[in-house]
Amino acid sequence: MTITTETPRPRPAAEYSYRDRTLRVGRGSPLPPGATSTPDGINFVLLCRHGTAVRLVLSEPCEGEIYAEIPLDPLQNRTGDHWHVRVDGLPEEFCYGYRVDGPVGNGHRYDPSIILHDPYTRALSCGRPWGTGHGLPRRSLMMDSLVDEERKLNPRIPLEDTILYELHVRGFTVGEGSGVEFPGTYRGLAEKIDYLKELGITAVEVLPIDEFDEHDCPFVNPLTGERLRNFWGYDPIAFGAPKAAYAHNPERAAPWREFRDAVEAFHAAGMEVILDVVFNHTAERGDGGPTYNFRGLDNTLYYMLDDRGRYLNFSGCGNTFSSDHPVVRNYLLDCLRSWVFEGGVDGFRFDLASVLGRDRRGNVLVEPPVINRISEDSLLQDTKLIAEPWDAAGLYQVGTFPGAGRWSDWNGRFRDDVRRFWRGAPGLTSALATRICGSDDLYDGRGPLHSINFLCCHDGFTLADLVSYDQKHNEANGEGNRDGNDTNWSWNCGAEGPTDDPEVLRLRRQQVRNLMATLMISQGVPMILAGDEFLRTQHGNNNAWCQDNPIGWVDWSYREQNADFLRFTRLMIALRRAHPSLRRRTFFTGARDGGPPEILWHGVEPSRPDFGPDARAVAFALDGRRTDRPGLVDRDIYVAVNAWRDPLTFRIPAAPSGRPWRRAVDTALPSPDDIAEEDRRPRVPVPGTYAVQGHSMIILVSEASGA
Repeated sequence: MTITTETPRPRPAAEYSYRDRTLRVGRGSPLPPGATSTPDGINFVLLCRHGTAVRLVLSEPCEGEIYAEIPLDPLQNRTGDHWHVRVDGLPEEFCYGYRVDGPVGNGHRYDPSIILHDPYTRALSCGRPWGTGHGLPRRSLMMDSLVDEERKLNPRIPLEDTILYELHVRGFTVGEGSGVEFPGTYRGLAEKIDYLKELGITAVEVLPIDEFDEHDCPFVNPLTGERLRNFWGYDPIAFGAPKAAYAHNPERAAPWREFRDAVEAFHAAGMEVILDVVFNHTAERGDGGPTYNFRGLDNTLYYMLDDRGRYLNFSGCGNTFSSDHPVVRNYLLDCLRSWVFEGGVDGFRFDLASVLGRDRRGNVLVEPPVINRISEDSLLQDTKLIAEPWDAAGLYQVGTFPGAGRWSDWNGRFRDDVRRFWRGAPGLTSALATRICGSDDLYDGRGPLHSINFLCCHDGFTLADLVSYDQKHNEANGEGNRDGNDTNWSWNCGAEGPTDDPEVLRLRRQQVRNLMATLMISQGVPMILAGDEFLRTQHGNNNAWCQDNPIGWVDWSYREQNADFLRFTRLMIALRRAHPSLRRRTFFTGARDGGPPEILWHGVEPSRPDFGPDARAVAFALDGRRTDRPGLVDRDIYVAVNAWRDPLTFRIPAAPSGRPWRRAVDTALPSPDDIAEEDRRPRVPVPGTYAVQGHSMIILVSEASGA
């Protein structure tokens, strides 16, 4: 018997009604993922491995009514794990989602009653102003690509010249006195470019702007009865879709364009934009959390689960994204590429980045594939990559974060050691010296530019609160003051919180100058928290994630109230930018290369530093002839720090170049003598002595050659 077979013929295109339209439906193409415009219609592709039935749901933007549901045939509309369909005849604007059926149990959580977002969506429907629109049906919004629009060149600022400024899009301009026309928005952020440029900032590091639900905070302020909001946004519901509520026009594709315009404005001013991305978890949380997309598409693929199908929680937020899975790796790379290719951003800060270094069971990997993929991705080679090198389960990788030397770290050791030194702890002069030199104990084999030096960030005390509170005061968060870090290494200088005591206020002013000056003279890349330059306060709250109010907002009235410290910060940034000796690409080599040392350590007596267990003071000098850039010569710099309560008299050594010293900074002096512009710096005689007051520091700069 002869058996003949025929090649199956593709089914003729089906037709569906969509209001007053007729939709023609074809098999479609399995690539690329997401929804893509083609000459023959819109091609939809959904990655789903374990689902048994998929339906494409179509509706008008921000209408609950569904106008068409198109079932996808597992034989005709599936290639591997890619479900795909082409639809012709759709209106110019529409939104879509998917119903997915499949097994339940053993980690699977399919529920076809829920309409899921497309993970590759670049916008969600029903965008509304901040704090409104709760409960509206937000679905994936079809949006044309922006890649054909001509863009300005990215500034590509070298790391050694970078001054980072961490901010929250809404919180930066929505507060009293911001003076912008569009407060709390991407446009409002762009309105502050001139201010940031004058301050000396080269890059803004922006808290998450991926879509999240500000209404998902479960807590109430017990002091006011006010329902709190998710202010920070570290709970993404749609990677790669800009938060619509941060746009002046939050509807349809307008947030993307407004964000793009803001990035373009920063680039035109010669500044960069770095995004904080949250790839360690999603807003779907743990058991009982909402389902937006990943849980209903393929829970066992997108999340880390144990042998019983329970969520592993290395993020502290209920779930952990399974970034070690090859499919998830590809997805995360696509998200980053979209922000760079279409958004024009200059880099990324990865929240709880150590989670990316765990396998699907949570084991720590030596060479994590996703980190290596990001490090080596060809499109991302010009971007800055910054890790928060720890996670919520105790993995701490400051200085050991993987990635073949491509990444910089948030240096938590710098923050803690500098805070502890200036609060007066003994025996920390050696630790302080190491941090000032770029933390070669942590980044040996790489370089000082792998260290992102910071004293304050969104998570913790502001700079003003660091010198005003011994304890956190998070009662307004509704968790009984149990949330937030208990170890802050802060010092209230003699009174907890607000005070009229002139001596306490004087000391606090001195301490913030010490901290800011130390940050700016340290090797590495400095980062400032928004508003710290004029001493904004959160009134002792060190976990303002739910404070969408003056506690969490930048209060611009402090700009005038603390104009003296704003001036100090601006001039300290200028001092750093003027001296390549403070912005080295490589570590100090000492005299190992046959020349004189680039840095010479001193104590109250020249060449006699005290690194003992009781020491609270140290000094050093930088030889300006010994920069790490051939042909580039700097002036000499001398720094003396005294964290003891009483004055110490330092014998000032001769400058390495032999040129006279001039005093640039004395943090014990009131403004404007605390920091002097170059043409107003007084001479400091050598030989001679200088009384460095208790809890203060001085910075001397040698005269220019021929001065």
